[in-house]
Amino acid sequence: MSESSCILVDSRPGVVRITLNRPDKLNSFNETLHLELIAAIRAADADASVRCLILTGAGRGFCAGQDLGARKDAPPSQDSLIGQSLEKFYNPLVKTLRSLRMPVICAVNGVAAGAGANLALACDIVIAARSARFIQAFSKIGLIPDAGGTWALPRLVGHARATALAMLAEPVGAEQAQQWGMIWRCVDDADLEDHVWQMAEHLAKQPTQAMALIKQAMMASATNTLAQQLDVERDLQTMASESNDFKEGVSAFLEKREPKFNGN
Repeated sequence: MSESSCILVDSRPGVVRITLNRPDKLNSFNETLHLELIAAIRAADADASVRCLILTGAGRGFCAGQDLGARKDAPPSQDSLIGQSLEKFYNPLVKTLRSLRMPVICAVNGVAAGAGANLALACDIVIAARSARFIQAFSKIGLIPDAGGTWALPRLVGHARATALAMLAEPVGAEQAQQWGMIWRCVDDADLEDHVWQMAEHLAKQPTQAMALIKQAMMASATNTLAQQLDVERDLQTMASESNDFKEGVSAFLEKREPKFNGN
């Protein structure tokens, strides 16, 4: 495991795990955490041997969003300090996670609040400990959900629930989040780490290019008509069918054996 001031990075074959490491601040974001996190994600993306990414938090929380204390000394007249932070840090982070060439699993080990909740929802598969809570805490300080929250929440839980969650800032427990379709699965706290590693190691042996194309198709569907999405499926399926993994998958099926995908 390699360590820097704000993140931990460890790995197993085909998998990199990035752990937000400001447990005394519930892993809330300051500038250093932003810079180290995006650098670690991009390093994993650039390594062809990495085929799945895990994002989690150290200590009793996943991420409490922005560290408001990190901004307390900023001059109040500074033009849209929060807007600048979104443009410089949060928006590129969310876009990077959404477009990454591999599956991203978020292991929510505790509270996920504000931008921390929406960071989790930017990942492909979210697995939460039973004790975890998701809180759109923005309205408590006079703000609106950001980091993609107003885009993801209505699509996951519907307009009515998304609006109420944003306005009331009420916590949603992991079991409720699973029932609503906000996350993939809720597991017992003691099982979270093993469950996530097992899933990541499975995904790392799958056809990675197909995983990336699935992500592209799902993202495109958010704004496409049916006719447009059928065209997207045609184009992406053509790309998938030209991959070595497709050839291996068909061969394995015909030969009645387990496929050995290499990710291309």
